[in-house]
Amino acid sequence: MARKVDLVVVGGGAMGLATAWQAAVRGHDVVLLERFERGHLQGASHGSTRNFNIAYDDGEYVDLVARARSLWDELAAVSDAPLLDLVGVVNHGRSDMLGRMRELHAERGIESELLPPADAGARWTGLRFETEVLWVPDSGRIRAADTLATFERIATGLGAEVSWSTPVERIEVEGDDSARVVTADEEYVAPRVVVTAGAWTEGLVGGLARLPRLVVTQEQPAHFRVTDADAVWPGFNHRPDPDAAAEAWWYGPVYGMLTPGEGVKAGWHGTGPVTDPDARTFEPEARQFEALRRYAREWLPGVDAETADPISCTYTSTDTEDFVLDRVGPLVVGAGFSGHGFKFTPLIGEILVDLVEDGEAPARFRQLGRPAA
Repeated sequence: MARKVDLVVVGGGAMGLATAWQAAVRGHDVVLLERFERGHLQGASHGSTRNFNIAYDDGEYVDLVARARSLWDELAAVSDAPLLDLVGVVNHGRSDMLGRMRELHAERGIESELLPPADAGARWTGLRFETEVLWVPDSGRIRAADTLATFERIATGLGAEVSWSTPVERIEVEGDDSARVVTADEEYVAPRVVVTAGAWTEGLVGGLARLPRLVVTQEQPAHFRVTDADAVWPGFNHRPDPDAAAEAWWYGPVYGMLTPGEGVKAGWHGTGPVTDPDARTFEPEARQFEALRRYAREWLPGVDAETADPISCTYTSTDTEDFVLDRVGPLVVGAGFSGHGFKFTPLIGEILVDLVEDGEAPARFRQLGRPAA
């Protein structure tokens, strides 16, 4: 006999836990099913830190970060635990993009400042700058692991059920308001099923909805040992100039932040090799990893580039880097967070539960279609 619930969430990473949190807050009877154990390293949500950066050159994303920030503050107040460390973020490289970001901040009353490279280098001695620097003080570092634990603690405290090490074998759509979720030990029937399965999204829902192209890559940032004990470390984002010959060896933009107790985390954004999430080696691609060390030697004078401790995670990316937040029949999908979604996590949970309740996501994220007949 299938168990009937209001909502099943498939996938217990950041976005699935945020969905369970928001659903429980709104009084839904919710069950979350995650194929791996709590704290696993298989997907995209593990690790201690992420950047919280308000600097986008797209006004809609700037507005969405502002909405997410208010939810981060609400979450921290309810949990009585700090989740954001507002150490600020510095953005450098591409001067055209920095100027646009600063304009968007000024239009919205967001505090930011363009600094000459010499001034920035004197202030943040662990980093090197050659272009103007956009300093955004009301940004910083997300305590990522603490965030996942907070979502789970609040959700389960409100009655949500979280089942780890429980792979979903299949999802069956039975009508516009009914779906069946099958595991090895139990079946669930619910009017809505939210799938937040990261790299496994295509395998779970590819036959139930038309998805945009989702590319899964193995990303391989690293932690570097800090050598400058006096350095102040903001988060950082560094965008290469496509016309600069000296940066032709770069694989793409670089992001990073200090992870207390682990060193300075730095990585290429969205440049890793395409991978099968069930057949990863977890070994860094050698050329990209050596290029990351070179970046640290040339641009991070406050670290020891030879101490790179590799990290392995996945990105699931759309061609536009816009998220997939949409519903077809009983199926709600959150996917394609393209390496920049974590800062939006509580907002993603809110939007996905809005979709459960027949609301709408922002238009640019409505990327699902009915399955082919």
